[in-house]
Amino acid sequence: MSSPDPIRASFDEALQTLQAFLASPEGFPRVSSFAQAAHETLAANKRLLACGNGGSMCDAMHFAEEWTGRFRGNRAALPAIAFSDPSQLTCIANDFGYDEVFARSVQALASEGDLLLAISTSGNSPNVLRAVEEAKRLGVTTVGLLGKGGGKLKDEVDIPIIVPATTSDRIQEVHIKIIHIVIEAVERRMFPENYAG
Repeated sequence: MSSPDPIRASFDEALQTLQAFLASPEGFPRVSSFAQAAHETLAANKRLLACGNGGSMCDAMHFAEEWTGRFRGNRAALPAIAFSDPSQLTCIANDFGYDEVFARSVQALASEGDLLLAISTSGNSPNVLRAVEEAKRLGVTTVGLLGKGGGKLKDEVDIPIIVPATTSDRIQEVHIKIIHIVIEAVERRMFPENYAG
């Protein structure tokens, strides 16, 4: 008897992870809350901010570029920033320590009414926790894209979205789906002409 194909097994596992998220009682409602909060932020002419480490930083950058560029069709650029500039990050890390790299950016760029997307597959990244702490102090709405039970961040952010998985790759695969779905939901409200027909 042949062993199962590892590629097919990975696809099956990814599907199971997505199905588990959709079956969780908090998953879909919290994604809806995220979309509502993002829409309210942009409708008030405020900014979307995002941060994360490693692959989560890539997701933060992806989140920002979809707003400032184009998603489904041409429309006005929308204000979104990912804390990802290497010179800023290394300067802050060198002067204040790595735990402060995102918090300092929040202090410099965020204001009341903005929204911070805090991405951490473990929910325990110290520099993301510090960013959320500063965001809350400034009156910034906080959303967490999390995994592995949500970690410390699940109790710190306004809207915790937890993927029920234990490996970062599967968690990040659902995170990017959530990002795309939220952007589409907001775009449908703000630019319905892009979805006509």
